[in-house]
Amino acid sequence: MVAADFEWDEENDQYICPEGHALRQFRRNYSDPGRGKNIAGTRKYRALRATCQACPSKDLCCPNADARYVTRTPDEDARDFARDCRKTKAYKVSRDKRKKVEMLFAHLKRILNLTRLRLRGPNGARDEFILAATAQNLRKLAKLRPAFAGMKVAN
Repeated sequence: MVAADFEWDEENDQYICPEGHALRQFRRNYSDPGRGKNIAGTRKYRALRATCQACPSKDLCCPNADARYVTRTPDEDARDFARDCRKTKAYKVSRDKRKKVEMLFAHLKRILNLTRLRLRGPNGARDEFILAATAQNLRKLAKLRPAFAGMKVAN
């Protein structure tokens, strides 16, 4: 099992495992709110050892450990939002568009040898990219041209 299989309960500041058991950061209350954080701010949520030992899913969940733990970074809410966005249709459309653009840039770099700009400054870079994009578009148009276009037509 991976951390994504565990459900985050924000109200109680704990994770819930697939079997319904709580993984908590602390088992008692502390007066110091910063207790339990490491330098990066990561928090570790642990299950009770006795709970994990009696669990029927232990072999799948944590076969080499006495009990399961899940870490949570300070920016985990943003990561959860990104994971949820990744499941939408709009994300898939934008991903396909990004891939298409990235392929064009890869083509510029590899095939048209645009690894370094020869012209300096923003205007020079813009001019060089316009010329390269024009060359790409002309290559695409040449591929769309019908095969019989090279034949001479009798007048």
